[in-house]
Amino acid sequence: MSAAPSRPAVRRSSRFALGGVAAITAIAATACSTSSSSGSASSTASSAGSGGGKTIQVVAAENFWGSIASQLGGSHVKVTSIINNPDADPHSYEPTASDARTVAGAQYTIVNGIGYDTWADKLLAANPVSGRNDLNVGDLVGIKPGGNPHRWYSPDNVHQVIEKITADYKKIDPADAADFDKLKNTYETTTLAPYNQLISGIKAKYAGTPIGASESIVSPLAAGLGLKMLTPDTFLTAISEGTDPTAKDKAAIDQQIANKKIKVYVYNSQNATPDVQAQVKAAQAKGIAVATVTETLTPAGASFQAWQVRQLQGIQQALAKATGK
Repeated sequence: MSAAPSRPAVRRSSRFALGGVAAITAIAATACSTSSSSGSASSTASSAGSGGGKTIQVVAAENFWGSIASQLGGSHVKVTSIINNPDADPHSYEPTASDARTVAGAQYTIVNGIGYDTWADKLLAANPVSGRNDLNVGDLVGIKPGGNPHRWYSPDNVHQVIEKITADYKKIDPADAADFDKLKNTYETTTLAPYNQLISGIKAKYAGTPIGASESIVSPLAAGLGLKMLTPDTFLTAISEGTDPTAKDKAAIDQQIANKKIKVYVYNSQNATPDVQAQVKAAQAKGIAVATVTETLTPAGASFQAWQVRQLQGIQQALAKATGK
């Protein structure tokens, strides 16, 4: 397969742009007043919930968490994901005044944390709302800034988030607690069944298989699948953060590919830098199977599970090709 088009090399800046700060500061007072009117609208719409509870206004910084939150809440929630465009970079996104108003009207927010979406933390701080519940995924799973932030690629962490969101929904809207339990049970046992089966099947069949990758987004998934990551952590982190990898790391990967020490190479097609593109071409030239992942939901509008299942199937096929199993 050929390498996918790369995103601009300027991605991965986690600095909060001055323009974004100005926009949020300017809108904060107006946004807070908007919150009360949004709250009234939510109360008026509460009859939409079959259990007689309210419609919870939910804001997720990224659509991978937003997709899960929406399915766990059903008709009892209205979820808005700020990052919902496959071309947007969650690391360097600049919030708008509209985003600030949306956050100000939220009763429940979900941010990834771990230094991944610092702009979202600033949005929340600039728009405090009494009684709002905030979920920081990094805090929930015990990963501090500096750790790998791509927790939606960790199957264990995904299930932790599912449990927490459901518990928080029940706390916010006790009248619909039974519905939330049913929604969670359906999501975990039926909706996520193909996802869970692929993970357990790949782990059972291919555990210990050595792989290479373009960046640290793949690391939590590799761990969840029991695969052995050979690419140096320093290279994976450099590509994820948009910094230049060292010559030593690039040489190590070149040697791994040349000597076919890795069976599969997995790369993020939304961040195919020149270094990554060169590695993909080298792997293909050596007959090493290549699989792709993306950082955010693709295509636009896809569900979390459909997106992940498609990628897991690609990795499974690459592993089968590489090992003959």
